[in-house]
Amino acid sequence: MTIQERKKAIPVPQVEAREPIPQQNLRIPGPTPVPPVILAEMARPMINHRGPEFAAIVRRVTARLQYFFQTSSPVLTYPASGTGGQESTIANLFSAGDHVVVITIGSFGNRLAKIAEAYGLQVSRIEFPWGQAADPNIVEARLKTLKPYRGVLMTHNETSTGVMNDVETLTTLVRQLAPDTLIGVDAVSSLGCAPLEMDPWDIDVVFTGSQKGWMTPPGLMMIAASPRAWEASKSAKLPRFYFDWASSRKMLEIGQHPTTPPLSIF
Repeated sequence: MTIQERKKAIPVPQVEAREPIPQQNLRIPGPTPVPPVILAEMARPMINHRGPEFAAIVRRVTARLQYFFQTSSPVLTYPASGTGGQESTIANLFSAGDHVVVITIGSFGNRLAKIAEAYGLQVSRIEFPWGQAADPNIVEARLKTLKPYRGVLMTHNETSTGVMNDVETLTTLVRQLAPDTLIGVDAVSSLGCAPLEMDPWDIDVVFTGSQKGWMTPPGLMMIAASPRAWEASKSAKLPRFYFDWASSRKMLEIGQHPTTPPLSIF
């Protein structure tokens, strides 16, 4: 075939008139309704994401996020969904063959386990029926039999069921059994809505997504790591590039973002 023949074989898209999307009151796990004032702000013109205006914005936003995370650690942001937070946590904390325990009460707890397995970790699940929160007594008994383990991962609010784990109690018992364990919490659908205190509860990693309690469109993942987690990331051997915390932190220190950010969400 000639170049022209190959070009003719490519279908031309048909442009059709679309009816305006009616105003909706979404009653779904996410995305959540975006207030009109936020939609109006998002309609502003694009700015240079390498310029001083965005540098001031990213510094202001990430500093304010520390309060919502209840942490003094830096909060990093990535163009990603909540699943990106799950993968970022695993890729930065662990090495192939590490033993991690995943407390799962639904779909997104299961996803944490699947991502850990995809990265070559040894994964033990402590599973509970969908619609139920993790029973601390059962978790404690299982953790005693599963030692040693490098990390314990869990969801705060399990998006697939709407059930919330007692993260404060679960974290306390993990620390009692294995003080140096790395604890990661998926707070995608809870942070900003329900109390979660990263530093006071001694959690190592917390991440969330813009499309849930923050009432903004999908596209921004926010994550914070404790000093213990930062130290662990220095020796973690799993491959990472897009979600590399060290490079992201260096960029944040100069008011920059490692990649092109979703400017309208900031």
